[in-house]
Amino acid sequence: PGYDTDTARRYPVLYLNHGGGENDGHWIVNGHADMILDNLIAEGKARPMIIVMPNTSGVVSGKAPKLGADDACTQEYLKDILPYVDGHYRTRPNRESRAIAGLSMGGFVVLNTGLTHLETFGELFVFSSGYWPAELAAFKANIAPLLSQPGINAKLYLPIYFAAGETDIAYLNSQKTLAVFDEYGIRTFAVLSSNGHEWLNWRRYLQQTAQIMFPEAVTMQSK
Repeated sequence: PGYDTDTARRYPVLYLNHGGGENDGHWIVNGHADMILDNLIAEGKARPMIIVMPNTSGVVSGKAPKLGADDACTQEYLKDILPYVDGHYRTRPNRESRAIAGLSMGGFVVLNTGLTHLETFGELFVFSSGYWPAELAAFKANIAPLLSQPGINAKLYLPIYFAAGETDIAYLNSQKTLAVFDEYGIRTFAVLSSNGHEWLNWRRYLQQTAQIMFPEAVTMQSK
């Protein structure tokens, strides 16, 4: 509300990623992201934001990339998606005004793209996702230089969010991936909900996280 009339105002951006076998429409058709955010904003529980829902089905990967060796999805984000969004909409084009979230396979976008580019994204939200056992060791080895950096927590405007359902097929992968961050003392926020790998939970996680995104003290600095 007000985007078309308050033409001087700029907004933070949530990059919201779909799951495997899905596309950019699923967060609307199944996730009702538009209704969730419209209601929260109207109630004053979430800050006005732009939501971008890319179709990454052809490029997302569950393999952990080495630092500096961006996968195809990350390259598409950095070379195409972000420049397009910042060039066509009134965004705040800085890291403290960018959050990235994703469910299931979309969680790998958060980990492979958002985590490895903290100079670009300031908030990370992982829904029902984590590396499979065959990839977990590679993730630990590849991400160690980043997580061991002094002051790494200062780069996170909010703790990294991990959520999964108690009967979620991704529950163990989520917990084991979360444990890697715990080993390095990285700020995390873990949620265990009822139910499983389903939209009931992903809508719940979006409704929860949208209320904590873009803390006012941070967004005011970037105006």
